[in-house]
Amino acid sequence: MLLCFAVSRCAVSPTGDRLYITSYLNKLLTLARDGTLLATYTDPALGGLSGLHVTPAGQVLVCGWKSDTVQQVGWEGKSKLATLATQEDGLRNPWSVCYSSTTSSIIVGQHRNNNILVFRVE
Repeated sequence: MLLCFAVSRCAVSPTGDRLYITSYLNKLLTLARDGTLLATYTDPALGGLSGLHVTPAGQVLVCGWKSDTVQQVGWEGKSKLATLATQEDGLRNPWSVCYSSTTSSIIVGQHRNNNILVFRVE
């Protein structure tokens, strides 16, 4: 059964061969260009999947507004590579995530407040 809230965000890999979709059902789906399901990623530590961004280098970033977490997931969409930020870093209901190659920063927009957090990465 397809729910009207099944798709939260989507992003395309830099090469255009993969489509990443987050759902409110706490899943990151990785699809081939033809729509074939390649991988499904879930993590109990990543609740309320909201934001999704794929960097120019193909790094997949996701955030969970319930878990106050930003993670990097492998390009194949199967496993967590790193937890990039948590509530200890000031995250409160992260809603969107973006990487800026100009400033080498991860930018996180938060739901229910007017804060945008910027994390420098190396």
